[in-house]
Amino acid sequence: MRNQKRIAIEQLDRKLKPFYEIKNIDVPERGWIYTIRTTLNMTLQQLGYKLKITSQGVKDIEKRELSGSLTIKLLKEIAKALDMQFVYGFVSNHNSIDKFIELKARELAGKLVLKNLNSLEGNKELNEDEIQQEIEEFAHEIKREIPRSLWD
Repeated sequence: MRNQKRIAIEQLDRKLKPFYEIKNIDVPERGWIYTIRTTLNMTLQQLGYKLKITSQGVKDIEKRELSGSLTIKLLKEIAKALDMQFVYGFVSNHNSIDKFIELKARELAGKLVLKNLNSLEGNKELNEDEIQQEIEEFAHEIKREIPRSLWD
């Protein structure tokens, strides 16, 4: 029987997969709202009317988009006014949650194995391959358990 954590990771990776495919899309220089509005040949006043704000309010929103200070709620309202859907998500810098956890597990395992080797006096000397084997085994265990200490 598969571990519940493993199932959750696989499900999350499946949900995030579409975002990996679009993560390198460049945001237009003047922002999405301005670009969509002007491509549709919609004036500030027209979008303002749909949002129940002034044209200056729309202009401010377009500026705030560039500074990253719009709320998700407002972005959803703007999308609705443009007859679109606002979509957002997160993308791991490691192309999957599973790979991210594996990287962190190896990192933690390496630190702990080396710390243990240094603290055990009189212990037989391990060669590089044996040390790597210890790290791999420990990393596998850490990845399976995903302890909270993994994120310290």
